[in-house]
Amino acid sequence: MHEMSIAVQIVDQVVELAGQNNATRIDEVVVEIGLMQLVVPEALEMAFSVATESTLAEGARLKIVEQEIEAVCRDCDHRYKPRIDCYLCPQCGQANARIVAGNDIILKSVVCETEQEAQLP
Repeated sequence: MHEMSIAVQIVDQVVELAGQNNATRIDEVVVEIGLMQLVVPEALEMAFSVATESTLAEGARLKIVEQEIEAVCRDCDHRYKPRIDCYLCPQCGQANARIVAGNDIILKSVVCETEQEAQLP
């Protein structure tokens, strides 16, 4: 299950960011995940919950935004959305694709609470 290693990396990054910004708690994490990564959202959410235990992110919400796969045909320069199992260009029929979207995992945002915010009534 590669979702656990992804979750651990996400938690490491957000905890480091929170520390750099003097946060006392992480409330929400938003990640964009390309479909080429073959991540099962439910498995990532479960792994994230486990990985956040005893950290500033414990109890944080994880929001996953899926990014579709986009490709450009190297033969005819047509931009299209291939399926994960078929990269044939719908215009020229060649399977000479350059993936331009859908292969990344991007940390989009982190919502944290600071000590000052925690003291407000």
